[in-house]
Amino acid sequence: MNSGNSMTETKALHANLKRGRLEVEVNSSTFDPQALFSFAERRNPKRAFLFVSRVLGRHIPARPSLMADSFNALAAQIPADLPGPVLVIGMAETAVGLGAGVHRALSQTRDDSVYLVSSRHPTGSELFARFEEEHSHASSHLLHLPQDPETRELMLNARSLVLVDDEASTGNTFINLSRALADAGLHSIERVVTATLTDWSQDAVRKAMGAHVSSVSLLDGRYTFAEDVTAELPDMPEVGSVAQGDWSLDPSRDWGRMGVREHLDTLAPGLQVKPGERVLVIGTSEFVWRPFLLAERLERAGADVHFSSTSRSPIALGHAIDHALSFSDNYGLGIPNFLYNVAPGQFDRVLICSETPAAAVDPALVSALNAQVIVDDK
Repeated sequence: MNSGNSMTETKALHANLKRGRLEVEVNSSTFDPQALFSFAERRNPKRAFLFVSRVLGRHIPARPSLMADSFNALAAQIPADLPGPVLVIGMAETAVGLGAGVHRALSQTRDDSVYLVSSRHPTGSELFARFEEEHSHASSHLLHLPQDPETRELMLNARSLVLVDDEASTGNTFINLSRALADAGLHSIERVVTATLTDWSQDAVRKAMGAHVSSVSLLDGRYTFAEDVTAELPDMPEVGSVAQGDWSLDPSRDWGRMGVREHLDTLAPGLQVKPGERVLVIGTSEFVWRPFLLAERLERAGADVHFSSTSRSPIALGHAIDHALSFSDNYGLGIPNFLYNVAPGQFDRVLICSETPAAAVDPALVSALNAQVIVDDK
């Protein structure tokens, strides 16, 4: 990836999809735009297109060092004068790891910040708020109330919000989240910052909410989608479940759903790798941050590491999506999950990381990738 000074000349890109033509204009970008994102087509009748990040380690495997560069570059744009406490929220499921990476960087310079992720997985603990992402394949998001008293106090007294997602297309999800937080009792908010890898929203959140809102991103632009109204709409799998599955989650083994102030690298502490060994670390659904920290550690140890993660997001083959595996989710919800751009035999070793027991991971996925399952027991 080529970073450095922000490019300011307008750059146009486009994709011809089955349901229309997507055109984007890049106004400014800290990185080469085509190293940041590509296009794909959703299997979703509500929205045809998808901006697929190349630095997020979700739909396209990415090196941990490249991912960390993007986390740190985005965090560096967040204003240093935000009044504290600062509540950083990462958006499920795609931006859970991105939000944690931004918070990790932010917490190096201030000790009054909390990281919280939205989730589609109830834990049995008290909910703080719920909001909607209308265009999504899974529209409902949950926000849990931190159980730790100090973390809860920081959250409830937050004076600044940093809302993190991989991209903003209309800004509506950020607006819905901000209003849900205010309705739930966050009445001390003075500043709101939206932080995205790519921002196509044309400053929509500030226009809707006021001058106390600002936006930072690695790329700023605009898009137009000329929809072919005669195109056949896809059948979307039922992936919108917000429920406890057969495998319940333990709120005490938390990395962000219950709110955290520090980031602990606790997964498979004794795992050894060989120099140059091609290793793929796979997170599952929202459980990506501790697997990322493992991948980062293995890369530092000299392995040739890539990171990816399973997803409930149904995406069509083509454009940025070369390969797709489909299998059952590991929470016992009975919904399909997907792994994109990972083909059997690409890596010397594949590590599937799960917050549910190893028995919950679909044996078909484990077999297809000849993978080892690593379970979070911390």
